[in-house]
Amino acid sequence: MIKFGVLISGGGSNLQAIIDAVAAGKLDGEIALVVSSKADAYGLTRAEQAGIPTLALCKADYADPLAADVRIASALQAARADYVVMAGYMRMVREPLLKAFPNRIINLHPALLPSFAGAHGIADAFDYGVKLTGVTVHFANEEYDKGAIIAQEAVAIAEGDTLESLEEKIHAVEHKLYPRVLQMIAQGRVAIGENGKVRIL
Repeated sequence: MIKFGVLISGGGSNLQAIIDAVAAGKLDGEIALVVSSKADAYGLTRAEQAGIPTLALCKADYADPLAADVRIASALQAARADYVVMAGYMRMVREPLLKAFPNRIINLHPALLPSFAGAHGIADAFDYGVKLTGVTVHFANEEYDKGAIIAQEAVAIAEGDTLESLEEKIHAVEHKLYPRVLQMIAQGRVAIGENGKVRIL
C-alpha cells in the first residue's frame, strides 16, 4: 500500500479530507507521517486523533531552511513515505526534499495555474474580477507553483460572491479533488512524460 507523508502549516482541513478518504476506502493509501511547520497547528491535533505520527517544527527550525528540509526528508524516509503531499504547507520545498522525493511531491493551489500563483491565489483572483477560478493539483519543484499540472477543476465566481463565500467554494472543491488525485497516484495512473507534462494513464 502506498504511503503518503503530509506537510501542513495550519488547520489541516485538506489533511482531514485525506484522512476521511482513507477511512472511507476511497483512497488506497496510508498517511505515514504528518509534518507541520508550526508547533501549534490544529492539523497536528487532527493527525493525532487519527493515530498518525507527527513531527512539529517551529520558526527557529527554519533559520536554516536547507537544514530544516534535510530533517523533514529524513523523517519522511524513516516513515517509508512514497509520496509527499503538501496540504496548506506555507514553506517552499528545497533541494534536500526535492532530491529525496523526485517527482513525488504534490502540491495543491487554490487557483487555476499559471494564473494567480503565490500565497494569496483566492484573494488575487477575486480582486482581479475574473469570472472563473479554481483549484490546481501539481507536482512541486524548485519554483513556487511552477511544477507540472496533474489536475484542475474550475470554480465560477458569481455576482453575489464575497471573498469568504469564494473561499468556501474553493475549499469544498479542494477537499474532493485532492483525495481523488491521490487515488490516481496510488493506482499508478499519474506519469510525467518526456515533454515534462503529466499523462493520466
